[in-house]
Amino acid sequence: MDKLVRAFDLRDPLVEAISRGLPVYGSCAGMIMLADRIADGTSDQQTLGGLNITVRRNAFGRQVDSYEEDLHIRQLGPEPVRAVFIRAPWVEDWGSEVEVLASVTRADREHPVAVRQGTLLATSFHPEVTGDHRFHQFFVAGLTRGRL
Repeated sequence: MDKLVRAFDLRDPLVEAISRGLPVYGSCAGMIMLADRIADGTSDQQTLGGLNITVRRNAFGRQVDSYEEDLHIRQLGPEPVRAVFIRAPWVEDWGSEVEVLASVTRADREHPVAVRQGTLLATSFHPEVTGDHRFHQFFVAGLTRGRL
């Protein structure tokens, strides 16, 4: 994705739009694209930035390590969200302005997998593959308030 936005001269316009408050929701690789920092990126890898987070790519492992888990996310109501993690990142570090919406525990440490900051929302999982539209509804509802 990074290579494509640069190849088509989209990076600078997108960075500018995000810095001016463009609402953006990124899932999985989209979380990586919105992160300010990547823990294990390639030497030439760039992001669009906007979220004061450090992400780790493929944090859960390779494709064969993909899995599903139910997450309880207060902002989406009492029913759990079925999270589908496919070669997913997680958040390693985040600033005080970042709100963690959901985390998973691995090796006795919590790793955020859903975050928001201002008009930006990111999940390391794929809610679009489950038919559960609550994350997308949450994003759209936030557009009318000017903050997610």
